[in-house]
Amino acid sequence: MYIPEYFRVRDNQTAIAFMRANPFAILVSQTAEGPFATHLPLAVHQDGEKLILRGHVAKANPHWQYLESQPQALVIFHGPHAYISPGNYEIHESVPTWNYGAVHAYGEARVFSEPQQLLPILHDLIGRFEARYAEQWAELSEEYRQRMLGHIVGFEITVTRLEGKFKLSQNRTKQEQENVIASLLASPDTAISGTAQLMREQGLGVKKEPE
Repeated sequence: MYIPEYFRVRDNQTAIAFMRANPFAILVSQTAEGPFATHLPLAVHQDGEKLILRGHVAKANPHWQYLESQPQALVIFHGPHAYISPGNYEIHESVPTWNYGAVHAYGEARVFSEPQQLLPILHDLIGRFEARYAEQWAELSEEYRQRMLGHIVGFEITVTRLEGKFKLSQNRTKQEQENVIASLLASPDTAISGTAQLMREQGLGVKKEPE
């Protein structure tokens, strides 16, 4: 991805935190017919320097077959984003832009469909998104659970490269950044106000003195 130096995320831990905060990602594979993409939630695991992404797709989705034949994959994690009006800038000769955060993870995939391999992925995702569902899942009949497991294929991607881009007005003055933050926070749209929060997390805008 094109990343001007102003916007590059240099710390992998910042990128990984962003991935975990925005786990609904886009998995992209190259096929003989061209790129193929699937939108899906992923579990992000880190063990020292090793980073692994785990998830599953429906067996009816051919993406798992593409991963088998071409293990190299791209996963795109995308976060809040917002239109930025030039009215926030101090210089009249300015143009609109868009602020956003994104992380691209490149890696090698392997797929599997055995129940004992699928269950840890399901437990990861249940724990992440609705821990209380674990009890309901455990109470389902064994026949039903096995049937559901038979409808999915799991995969894990060992990440070989991370690219992070936070385009958050870093190339503007502190006052202009503050103007942008204030305008975005005024929106009821969480994608827009979330962009302002991401800017604050990155230390942008005018530093507020404690009262």
